[in-house]
Amino acid sequence: MTNPNSSLPTVFITRAIPPEALAPIEGKANLLIGPTDRPSTRDELIEGFRQADAVVSMLNDPIDAALLEAAGLRVKLVANYAVGFNNIDLDAAARLGIWATNTPEATTDSTADLAMALMLALGRDLVPAEQEVRNAQFNGWSPTTHLGLLLKGARLGIVGMGRIGQAVCRRASAFGMRIAYHSRTKLPEALEQDLCAEPMSLDDLLAQSDVISLHTPLTPQTRHLIDATALARMKPTALLINTARGPIVDEAALAQALIDGKLGGAALDVYEREPMVHPLLLQAPRTLLVPHLGTSTLQTRVIMGEKAFANVLAVLDGKVPPFPVNHPANPRT
Repeated sequence: MTNPNSSLPTVFITRAIPPEALAPIEGKANLLIGPTDRPSTRDELIEGFRQADAVVSMLNDPIDAALLEAAGLRVKLVANYAVGFNNIDLDAAARLGIWATNTPEATTDSTADLAMALMLALGRDLVPAEQEVRNAQFNGWSPTTHLGLLLKGARLGIVGMGRIGQAVCRRASAFGMRIAYHSRTKLPEALEQDLCAEPMSLDDLLAQSDVISLHTPLTPQTRHLIDATALARMKPTALLINTARGPIVDEAALAQALIDGKLGGAALDVYEREPMVHPLLLQAPRTLLVPHLGTSTLQTRVIMGEKAFANVLAVLDGKVPPFPVNHPANPRT
């Protein structure tokens, strides 16, 4: 923070975000910005919280009760720069009078685009094929190599039919895929018809789908939803796509299924102990592993900034934030 204005509140942003995303807050607060190349350490989080009136946190920042209590009485808001918020102890924040917020809808299209990109790249064996060319192993067109999945007519099973699941559904329908879904809440019949999506039990969806794409939030009920038992129900040719949350999938079980040839492939953007990846998964065949790119478009990161700072400015002005995920009984003033 350079030349702070004592009349302005201080906002701690735990990690550098694109400069374009800062536009809504510039000139309205003193900005304390964390590292560019890594997450803030625990000590850096504590120090930042102690200096701030509001905090913009990242999804991989553990905002637990101990951190919130160590921060003192100044912080009024933790605004997650993400649609998810499983990294925040919402009950502790509410108990301490601290708002918690997120950035809903901002990530829908970019995450849906990535899910389709992974589906296409994995299904058409693009990464090994590209390496073949780079390694001077391409010997000309062959009728028998890199035989992949034709999306038209294939069944896509969507687990979690919220905004992102529906966005993936619409994209996949344009490719001619047949859509099945399993979700905590059944869609209205009119929306099912509009999406051409068939509701199924999870067991039936796993057994009948050629591609399974995960779009459910991480909760105690969805942790390891895709475990060894679930993987055994899938077709041995099925592809698994995860752009949701890493712990939804048991990585050890997934790696073993791939190594044993019991699954057609897996493409992951998120990991169980991110940024660590299970060592067996790194060695497993038919995998496509990318580094949490779901929201990685500049347009998306700018929209996330608009929503995060709308929350910040509302709370600093004594108002209810537009995108709360908790409701303190006695918000700090």
